[in-house]
Amino acid sequence: MKIQYPCTLAQLGDGKYYVSFFDFEGACGTGETLEEALLDAEDVLTLTLESRIKEGVTIPPPRDRVHPGERFIAPSPRVQAALLVKLTRGDRTLSDLARTLETSWPAASRLEDPSHWVTLKQLSKAATALGQRLVLSFEKNG
Repeated sequence: MKIQYPCTLAQLGDGKYYVSFFDFEGACGTGETLEEALLDAEDVLTLTLESRIKEGVTIPPPRDRVHPGERFIAPSPRVQAALLVKLTRGDRTLSDLARTLETSWPAASRLEDPSHWVTLKQLSKAATALGQRLVLSFEKNG
């Protein structure tokens, strides 16, 4: 599963770019250039997902495809890691995940904390405990 969400970009009359996320009402940003707008989109998405995770608000699963005129934006790696664990865990309790990982509940809950830097070792163990495997990749910007 890739943690990325589609955004819509529009060039305004003054030449600036406006970006918005269909999946997250009110999540929008601007930029003087396309590059600035895309960087702002990443920041907006990161902040939106961080606040939703912390507040316990439902987060829609990422889509596989974009519609015409949309492009994918990924949040920060910290948020991606937290959301991967949270979405993959599904209805399974954190207590159950902690038992499977042979760790404490607080340690398991940090896996889903977007302000906590999870190590690759921790993320890989969590993936295995959830019946998945961790796959890493580098992708071109923009």
